[in-house]
Amino acid sequence: MVTRTHGQRQGTRSILKKSKRDKSRVFINRVMHPYAEGDRVAIVLDGAQHKGMPHRRFQGRTGIIAGKQGRAYIVNFKDGNMKKTVVARPEHLKPIKE
Repeated sequence: MVTRTHGQRQGTRSILKKSKRDKSRVFINRVMHPYAEGDRVAIVLDGAQHKGMPHRRFQGRTGIIAGKQGRAYIVNFKDGNMKKTVVARPEHLKPIKE
């Protein structure tokens, strides 16, 4: 038997899968979107882009931009009673209209 791997992306086949329509598409509007501090964003992982991808457990979370770190953004959100911080590149963020 082969031993099972326990890597960062283990069990992500359905989470990181793109629909047939979006397979070869680059989301340029998500990459080029200018975020400012205080903007609300959703963490939506793009499986085709590996750099700056947060852990899969944060898929679908909603947070607030706290600042910038290089090309990536710092996103703060609440997980139960704990405050958490994620550093993610803009390909994995989606603006939320208020």
